Amino acid sequence: MAWYLYLLECTDGSIYTGITVDVAARYAAHVAGKGARYTRSHPPARLLASVAYADRSAASKAEYAMKQLSAAAKRAAAAKLKKSPKKALKKAPKQKTAVKKSAKKTPATQRKTQHDR
Repeated sequence: MAWYLYLLECTDGSIYTGITVDVAARYAAHVAGKGARYTRSHPPARLLASVAYADRSAASKAEYAMKQLSAAAKRAAAAKLKKSPKKALKKAPKQKTAVKKSAKKTPATQRKTQHDR
């Protein structure tokens, strides 16, 4: 059974990404307000793109990669999906996160007070 990654453009211009086995039925559910919570408050305006995958795992991985992209990159990927589905979904580059260093203890906080001795 094939699974599909789909992208919806919402009425406010945002893009919703999801996976399903039946794109037409899922789109109808979103339009009817019975789909995802996000599309209840951001109704879909149109289907941007959809692409088939062999199984749910592959579709979920593609969905995760798509969700890591900016809205502009999602629109570009949607345009490429219409032309060449396999080349459109490249792995999203990993973003480095800054690790907060803990504050160093000052000598005053390391010393024992008279009460501690």
